[in-house]
Amino acid sequence: MTTRTNRLSTLAGVLFILLAAACNNSGNTEHSSSQVASSAVPQQAHAAADHQHPHQPVAPAKPAAAIPDFTFYILKSGIRFTKEDLAKTGNIVFILFDPTCGHCQHEANDIGNHYDEVKNANFYFVSMNDPALMATFLQTWAKPLVGKENVEVLYDRSADFINKFHIPSQYPATYVYGANGELKEYWNGERNIKEIVAAINK
Repeated sequence: MTTRTNRLSTLAGVLFILLAAACNNSGNTEHSSSQVASSAVPQQAHAAADHQHPHQPVAPAKPAAAIPDFTFYILKSGIRFTKEDLAKTGNIVFILFDPTCGHCQHEANDIGNHYDEVKNANFYFVSMNDPALMATFLQTWAKPLVGKENVEVLYDRSADFINKFHIPSQYPATYVYGANGELKEYWNGERNIKEIVAAINK
């Protein structure tokens, strides 16, 4: 178990570096519906995934077509959060983010400012980053989302997202699943707020 944990930590560390580098001001965005699910995975991330232990699941190059089993932790309480704890109605939106990423801050701010247009969806902000950095993310960048019942910030302690959902090409990485757990759309990087709202309500 220690070896597996160390390998996960190594993979997560490599991806932190890659995704942080990808969170730049180029404005490039990758997005797709579930029918055209393709992703530009960094070569180094492929290499990290290829060298995982044989008994570990290989990190998916394409987003999971259905929500996989996972274990995250609710940031504010430390309580375990699994697939069974997801909302049962409305679209489910996972946003993999780095609290120091400008593009992540911008998307969170846009969603907060347009909350009334997407209030029927359920938002799960997921990060492998330092919980201390995550703690003030919504308060600082998306205050309208703070305290909403359909918004949760989750700590991905074991790098479950990149091992089970997807290895994105850049932050933020946003995945919209239906209430039935099937992928509707995803995008990596910044996107116009009108497009974001349309995708979330799809």
